[in-house]
Order: sequence, then C-alpha cells, then structure tokens
Amino acid sequence: MNLDIRTEEEKDNSNILYVGGEIDAYTAPQLREALLPLTEKDGTNVVVDLSGVDYIDSTGLGIFIGALKSSNSNNTTLKLIGLNSRVKRLFSITGLDEVMDIDEEREEAK
Repeated sequence: MNLDIRTEEEKDNSNILYVGGEIDAYTAPQLREALLPLTEKDGTNVVVDLSGVDYIDSTGLGIFIGALKSSNSNNTTLKLIGLNSRVKRLFSITGLDEVMDIDEEREEAK
C-alpha cells in the first residue's frame, strides 16, 4: 500500500498538497507528517488535492479531522479538492462534508 505525497508552495501564501494512492492505517502517519505542519503556519491556505486517492478509511478521515482542528487553532484555511465519487460519499456519510471546505476543482480553491 503506497501513498504519494507532493507539496507545492504558491506565491499567495498557499500550499497545495497532492496526495495519491490509498489512505489507510498504514499510510495515514505519512499523510499526517506532511499535512499537519502546513496547518500550523499562521495565515496559510492549505489545499489538499485528493484526485489521486482511490481509497480512504476511518484512520484517514481522522487525519483530516485533526488537520481541520489544527487549521482552526492556527488561523489557516483548509480545503479539499478533487475527491472522486467514492471518497466524496465517505465524507458525506460521515457528515464531514458539512464541516470541511470541499470543492471540485483547484481553481475554486484559490
């Protein structure tokens, strides 16, 4: 089970985290290490592009909940983009789509 993560820093104080693969109990720590520090930078906009994610389990959802709490505490914004229908449905079933900023495309995220 692999997880590919790449971060791009934008000029407008934004960071885009590109994630690909499966987010589960084995790969979630890797995501946490990449995502949480970005949400701790005061005033930063963090965009997570999940268009390459095929699968996410409850451990992965927990990482996003932690990232949301961190962003709220550190005056940063967190936005998820590019969710496929399966991943989007999981966020919907759990109600996370009601508390998290989720958009379809990157252009909307800026």
